[in-house]
Amino acid sequence: MTAIEHYHDWLRDAHAMEKQAESMLSKMSGRLEHYPALEQRLAQHLDETKHQLTLLEQLLDSHGIDHSVMKDAMGKMAATGQAVGGMFNSDEVVKGAISGYVFENAEIASYTSLIAAAEQVGDAQGVRILNEIRDQEVAMAEWLLQHLPEVTQQFLQRASQPGTEAKK
Repeated sequence: MTAIEHYHDWLRDAHAMEKQAESMLSKMSGRLEHYPALEQRLAQHLDETKHQLTLLEQLLDSHGIDHSVMKDAMGKMAATGQAVGGMFNSDEVVKGAISGYVFENAEIASYTSLIAAAEQVGDAQGVRILNEIRDQEVAMAEWLLQHLPEVTQQFLQRASQPGTEAKK
């Protein structure tokens, strides 16, 4: 494969990754009841993710690249599996926040690599768009890292109260 072919393939992967993120964020934010700060930030990032998908689709279109329906479907299935699996954990909110942090860092790494590829193939528009997206992923990861102790402490306080739901 040539550099441009790899770059195009990785753009498809990024689109599938954002479809997965959209599905995960939608499911998790829709289930939270007792963690308003986390719910609000997830909802904000869901809006950002939808915008990221639009930007990626514009970038794919500008290169004449069809996004992979199979990769998108597999990403959505993985996100659904994670969401359903989390429903059965008594500590769903804590594990969800940790998983979110890990996922954000995987996105950051992916976009960092994509930016280097865009630079190598001379895609200035891609560099700009991918930097914008990566900046949003960095902000979300930093927010989660900063607020994970608070979410954990809120969970533990709720879990210690008899008859109080803590998991979501």
